[in-house]
Amino acid sequence: MDTLIPAELTALAARVIAENKAAGRMVALAESCTGGLVTAALTEIAGSSAVVERGFVTYSNEAKHEMLGVSTDLIDTFGAVSVAVAWSMAQGALKHSRADVAVAITGIAGPDGGTEQKPVGTVVFARAERGEDPEAVVAELKVFETAKTRAEVRLQAALVALELLLP
Repeated sequence: MDTLIPAELTALAARVIAENKAAGRMVALAESCTGGLVTAALTEIAGSSAVVERGFVTYSNEAKHEMLGVSTDLIDTFGAVSVAVAWSMAQGALKHSRADVAVAITGIAGPDGGTEQKPVGTVVFARAERGEDPEAVVAELKVFETAKTRAEVRLQAALVALELLLP
């Protein structure tokens, strides 16, 4: 297959498209540190329009607030790279789409921007499903310590996000 996207990403994206299509589910993405990479991988697959409802690239805090309704107080209190913000991003993606499931990704891809508490490679993921209790948070913080470059952090984050989209 002729693609700009790494093979392991397109292979998993193809599985996400096939399995969600079979389940009759539409998906939405709220991406920060991946900058649309997950949505790009999904739309690389023929037939993806049956599954991909929309993708939000909310790189800045202002975009998270304006496009997804993430509270500025939440960002100020916990930081953009936090379970609280990722969860709010996923909820916002559901609210502002017709998708059945939404996954949010926010993190520090590097090479700068890390702190002792949140080193480069820290990425937070959240998944929200329509009809589920919005208080039942499905979110996880991961630190990709083996990722040596910005590209590796973003690739690992995209793979995790795709896994979260599987039914």
